[in-house]
Amino acid sequence: MTTKERYTNVIKWFQENMPVAETELHYNDNPFHLLIAVILSAQCTDKRVNMITPKLFEDFPTPESMMDVSSDVIFEYIKSCSFPNNKAKHLVGMAKKLVEEFNREVPDDIDDLQKLPGVGRKTANVIASVVYNKPAMAVDTHVFRVSERIGLTTNSKNTLQTEKTLVQYIPEELISTAHHWLILHGRYICQARRPKCEICGLRPWCRYYQNLPPIKK
Repeated sequence: MTTKERYTNVIKWFQENMPVAETELHYNDNPFHLLIAVILSAQCTDKRVNMITPKLFEDFPTPESMMDVSSDVIFEYIKSCSFPNNKAKHLVGMAKKLVEEFNREVPDDIDDLQKLPGVGRKTANVIASVVYNKPAMAVDTHVFRVSERIGLTTNSKNTLQTEKTLVQYIPEELISTAHHWLILHGRYICQARRPKCEICGLRPWCRYYQNLPPIKK
């Protein structure tokens, strides 16, 4: 099976079986709030983030409202997530930079987004993709793992390499959706410790499954 054939079949399966794929983070269609949620989601589950953010969003609806408080105040809202000290500082710094350098608007440019505290390439790609519908492929641990297991990538050394390979083969108009396909597949089916191959529809094209030893009868 060629790489192109694998991509064609995997994409077709997702289109037929997961036509609607979107972020599971709650953000009320507010780009600023999505940015907060994605920063908080680093090494933390979406479920936990969604438990934290309602009160945070209510009390800090705009960058201006967040930039004027201390990180200690934000810490009290987010202390149940991972790395709350650093994330609290990032959120306050991010809000301040939005106000002072970006006219209170979340930028749509990948490079500009990465100028914000707490925003790396993955987060920037999420915002560009989800908010601005740009063909940006955010590679988190799920996307990195699933892409390698299925065979969409081969021996990727880092997330940037994975991103470049996926963008090369996935049609531009599907990149934003494909990001969510791979995340959701990794979250619920192709899990890290024990992938649920027995219920996975991608078995005919999955390199990992094809290389499993035969089941002894």
